[in-house]
Amino acid sequence: MKAVVKLGGALFKRDPDVDALRTTGKILSGFVGEGNQLVAVAGGGQNARVYIDAARKLGADESTCDLLGISVTRASAELLRLALGSVAVPKIPTMLSELTHYVSSGKVVVLGGLQPGQSTNAVAALAAEITHSDFLVNATDVEGVYTADPKKNPKAKMLRSVSVDKLLSWAMAGDVYAGKYELLDPVALKIMQRARIPTRFVSLDDPSNITSALRGRDIGTLVSYS
Repeated sequence: MKAVVKLGGALFKRDPDVDALRTTGKILSGFVGEGNQLVAVAGGGQNARVYIDAARKLGADESTCDLLGISVTRASAELLRLALGSVAVPKIPTMLSELTHYVSSGKVVVLGGLQPGQSTNAVAALAAEITHSDFLVNATDVEGVYTADPKKNPKAKMLRSVSVDKLLSWAMAGDVYAGKYELLDPVALKIMQRARIPTRFVSLDDPSNITSALRGRDIGTLVSYS
């Protein structure tokens, strides 16, 4: 199987949880050890938001804030690469054109952000498209896609399946700027829509959810295409 896993910022806390990183690395290494191809994309999480907020207060424009966020995601990627150990490519690609070269090595390629205006969710979708992946798993700090923010609305309901068109309509209704891409931004969704990438959202609370989703277990939320 060819797969891409997007690991949300919840894994890369301001005080990094080394045990959680090590466990995630072990689970992903086991998946690769079964003969599967894997690209992993690391988010910036709270660290990126803190630095971006500070930059804004210092007068930075949004492109500069994006570049700062990209630097933080690449630091997250380095932590993940270290957690994966010898099964990971030792270099973090900074351009999409490098990806196909490194994937051919048979090792896990770990990415952070690539360019301003593009979230790590968009990077994961592009990585899935360019590597002709069979599946994309987006691991976040919630169990799946909800009708509203479950952290703010106790009546929010998790959806077992949701169309990419519905996700896109929700994303287009909100503001998109550096450090605020919510669950998925319009760019990421447009890439998923054109490539029709089978995608499932799962919770990072248990890293084994990632490989369970890759093996076909019906957990989290599945994105459908009309």
